[in-house]
Amino acid sequence: MGIGSGILLFVIGAILTFALNFRVDWIDLDLVGYILMIAGVVIFIISLVVVFRRRSMSSTTHTAVDPARGERITERDTTDDTL
Repeated sequence: MGIGSGILLFVIGAILTFALNFRVDWIDLDLVGYILMIAGVVIFIISLVVVFRRRSMSSTTHTAVDPARGERITERDTTDDTL
C-alpha cells in the first residue's frame, strides 16, 4: 500500500462519516468512517517514511598508501538507493 492507498482510505472514510445521511441497524457508518480515516493517515505516514528512507545516499572514501610503490590510493564508493 502506498501514498495513494492512504489517501483513498481517508477519502472513503470521510464520505462515510460526513456525506452519508442514512443509518444502518447492524453497523455504525460514522465509526467505520473514522476508523478508515485513521487507517488512511497511518498508511500515508508510513508510506512517506519508507519513500524518504529509500532516497538516502551514502558515500564512502577510503585512502591508503600502496606499500610496494609508495603511491596514495583513494577509493570512492557512492550508493544511491533511489528507484
